[in-house]
Amino acid sequence: MRKACGKEGETMYHKLIIAGHLGTDPEMRYTPEGTPVTSFRMASNIRYRDASGEQREETIWFRVSVFGRQAEIANQYLQKGRPVLVEGRLRPDPQTGNPRIFRRSDGTAGAVYEVRADRIVFIGPRPAEAPPAVEAEEPVLEEPGSIEEEEIPF
Repeated sequence: MRKACGKEGETMYHKLIIAGHLGTDPEMRYTPEGTPVTSFRMASNIRYRDASGEQREETIWFRVSVFGRQAEIANQYLQKGRPVLVEGRLRPDPQTGNPRIFRRSDGTAGAVYEVRADRIVFIGPRPAEAPPAVEAEEPVLEEPGSIEEEEIPF
């Protein structure tokens, strides 16, 4: 049997960096243990010309969750439409390992990419008192599955 990659027991790592705009105001909740969790949706757009010279635009939506002190700061300073840069990692659907698939109200299928933020950088015009960057107080070194999906209250 062939292994997909790496040695058995070896930890692999990925990092995702997204620049975009908030599509919703942030919502803060708390885990049963009292840890603040802020979530928001953000969109990242790319504009390009296709082979016929016509201008095209693609938009990818992400659902971002941020924990701890940076969740409190994100909830305080972010708002819908605000440009932001997020560094983190993808959280796949536990059953498929892919983005979460859902049905829109019009019956079409959609997918959402879920991101666990490790760092948030406020970009664009800066409101008074907003910090330029928010990082986790400690590196995120949790074991996989240490924060279960059921613990996130949304």
